[in-house]
Amino acid sequence: MAVEMNQSSNRRLICLLLVLVTLALYLPATYHAFTNLDDDQYVTANPHVKAGLTWRGVAWAFRSGYADNWHPLTWISHMLDCQLYGLNPAGHHFTSVLLHIANAVLLFLFLNRTTGTTWRSGFVAALFAWHPLHVESVAWVAERKDMLSAFFWLLTLMAYARFVEESKVESPKSKIFFAATLLMFACGLMSKPMVVTLPFVLLLLDFWPFQRISNFQLQGSNLRLLAEKIPFFALSLAASIITFLAQQAAGAVSSLETVPLPARLANALLSYLRYVLKTFWPSDLAVLYPLQTHSPPLLILVSTLLILACSVLVVWLARRHPYLFVGWFWYLGTLVPVIGLVQVGRQSMADRYMYLPSIGLFIVVVWSFWLLLTKWPASRWFAFGAGLAALAGCLAVSWTQLKYWQNSMTLFVHAGAVTSDNYVAYSHIGETFEEMGQFDQAVAFQEQSARINPRYAQGQSELGAALADEGRLPEALECFRNAVQLQPDNAILHYNLGTALFDSGEPDAAAAQFAKALQLFPDLAQAHRSLGLVLLKQGKAAAARQQFSEAVKSDPGDAEARFDYGLTLLDENQPAAAAVQFYRQIALTPYQPAAHYRLAQALFRQYKSSEAIAEFWQALRLAPNSADALNELAWILATDPDPKLRSGTVAVRLAERACDLTRRRDAATLTTLGAAYAEAGRFPEAIAAALKARDLASADGEKELADRNDGLLKLYQSERPYRQPM
Repeated sequence: MAVEMNQSSNRRLICLLLVLVTLALYLPATYHAFTNLDDDQYVTANPHVKAGLTWRGVAWAFRSGYADNWHPLTWISHMLDCQLYGLNPAGHHFTSVLLHIANAVLLFLFLNRTTGTTWRSGFVAALFAWHPLHVESVAWVAERKDMLSAFFWLLTLMAYARFVEESKVESPKSKIFFAATLLMFACGLMSKPMVVTLPFVLLLLDFWPFQRISNFQLQGSNLRLLAEKIPFFALSLAASIITFLAQQAAGAVSSLETVPLPARLANALLSYLRYVLKTFWPSDLAVLYPLQTHSPPLLILVSTLLILACSVLVVWLARRHPYLFVGWFWYLGTLVPVIGLVQVGRQSMADRYMYLPSIGLFIVVVWSFWLLLTKWPASRWFAFGAGLAALAGCLAVSWTQLKYWQNSMTLFVHAGAVTSDNYVAYSHIGETFEEMGQFDQAVAFQEQSARINPRYAQGQSELGAALADEGRLPEALECFRNAVQLQPDNAILHYNLGTALFDSGEPDAAAAQFAKALQLFPDLAQAHRSLGLVLLKQGKAAAARQQFSEAVKSDPGDAEARFDYGLTLLDENQPAAAAVQFYRQIALTPYQPAAHYRLAQALFRQYKSSEAIAEFWQALRLAPNSADALNELAWILATDPDPKLRSGTVAVRLAERACDLTRRRDAATLTTLGAAYAEAGRFPEAIAAALKARDLASADGEKELADRNDGLLKLYQSERPYRQPM
């Protein structure tokens, strides 16, 4: 009785330590931002997730292969976080931390229950909880699927353990626990398909610690155990097919021409060795390790021989030390889906892929170490100290590694520093500079990425975006076209090319690209909205209204699409008052700068300049850096026929701010600046602004705007301001 109480106290102590230390280690993650690596797809720019937990969202989660995978429970998990925390990254990170803690405790309880050991099980769980290789899975919001799938993986093992126990005494409860095992496994597959290897692991556990397999011959009870796993293998097969089709449809699976089979085999063999090395010596960890298509033959040979030697050794020792066999083949087997034989993505390996496979290596290490202690009891204190040092080392390195996940810049600067020719890291650094408005730096890093790998489609597209921000549209268009040519089945790349074509004054070509994007991805809200804007510019208000309506259906939170829908009410069959009424209703809701802006536009079209001015000011109060609102308000203040409404001084201030925001590369804002200078009596400056506006408009193919500035120039040269006709 005293021994049982002592074991129970030890179990509670270990669980408490796992919870408190892991929480202390990962709590700083709640202060981290979202990253620009997939967090937008999974949360921040995903309309279905941002809407929170809705029936419509749940239905989408089960039918969608978005983000190259089918994992509906992961989507629902993110939706629930948005329901609880909105887009505050702290809450999303905290959920991941809690799941990781739960997984560590579940792993301990499973090993303790099935092996009858306390401290060995606790040590494995501690290594799992605190190892640096797992920082990526916990600190990266988009990798929620790791924690969630592992959670259901471990619940599957717990249910299976109960099934085995009940089966031994032929209890009717065994059927209930078998069904529970199957259900938890299905939930795991719906969280991340990497868990397809779990039936294989169940067979390993039948050998040890359950001891249901006494030999490896296919006869008698062993055949029954195989038959018992048929439902699990069937689920794995179905999940594998669904995942492959989803990834292939998204263009995520590399062809044999892109990554030949010999290169895949070489990378797989090297990765098995590299994962082991990083488990024992976790240095130079990065969010992405670039795929190398050429590896030293000697290194491949050494890796192959080491893997074969270890495999032969554990098979030879299987009867005397079964944990070696189970742990080693747990590691090898669970990595198979992500080892690169089916190449998905641009990485040669990834820390996150070791979240579950590392458990096998931890079992091998801890149980082997314990065997040495039993043979040399005199070294017990030394071994105890070495074990504590290992855990302390894991905590220290994980603490440091976690800091790199503070934001996109720290993450990818570190990745670029610890790897060579990491074109993906350079591209993401450039993207981060672009978000910060430092376009020259953005272009520099995107060009560096393109030099290393000119066939990286996403990098070509990001380079195009950076060049467009610098006003270098012809070069940007070339990059966008290269991206589409490299990856023609990517809807986002077609959308980006369409946006650049629209900005370059090629609406018909832009519409074709938006249509192609919607053919590939019918729920792409921004493509519906952009196509609507093209149609609206072409005078096709009814067709535009339909596109804006589709955009709102795809993304109910897309306020811009709702506002643009109102613009279609201004066609020849609708009075301007209908748009005014539409926008007035939206503007009544809190914090709707775009609604006030669109309402001001509608009022201006009704020649209600005084009311329009009031709404423009309200829009600017809520969004002071809106270049469009600044520009259009400045135009009214500079050109309105009512002298009581005009103010040249204020118009100049607003127009200059709009020109600064557009880096003085936008012909429309320069046109307004010229009108504002003229109203203020500053005609030489008005002439200079109109000249620059005319030249920019001509270069961009905007003939109407160029001709307009020609007319304005004549006015300003005769020292007359422009007046908007009544």
